[in-house]
Amino acid sequence: MVSMRMAYKCRAYPDPEQAANFSRTFGCVRLVWNKTLAARHEAYHQRGEKTSYKQTDAALTQWKKTEELAFLSEVSSVPLQQTLRHQHTSFANFFAGRAKYPRFKNRNSRQSAHYTRSAFRMREGELRMAKTGEPLAFVWPFDDVDLVSLNPTMVVISRDPDGRW
Repeated sequence: MVSMRMAYKCRAYPDPEQAANFSRTFGCVRLVWNKTLAARHEAYHQRGEKTSYKQTDAALTQWKKTEELAFLSEVSSVPLQQTLRHQHTSFANFFAGRAKYPRFKNRNSRQSAHYTRSAFRMREGELRMAKTGEPLAFVWPFDDVDLVSLNPTMVVISRDPDGRW
């Protein structure tokens, strides 16, 4: 039997500290995506090489050790790792003919960060995200779903261009 995964989308209301943390994280996710995409593009178009997830992960580790990109260590590493995984999947889909070539991300469109289980905790209906102090305030509109019984595997924090979380 295959277990079905469900996704729930609800409004979040981060406090100023959380909003600043998430905004920093979005910037880092975007930087990692764009820098990795540029490196992959160059490797493929100049040397005919495909880049593995392991190579991009090693590059991210090196970037964090440089003075210029040390700030990448200030945010949770999980969304940065997830960005590399998403990009790896994007390229796999592109080379398999299932998708267009991955594009660079800009700061004016929807921003998001994917957190896996190691970067958040959900207990008694309270959601605590990595590198933030207080629980994240959100509105749960699903009356037929008991929030306390949920056991999410991933939480995606996003901000629309109009500022809604």
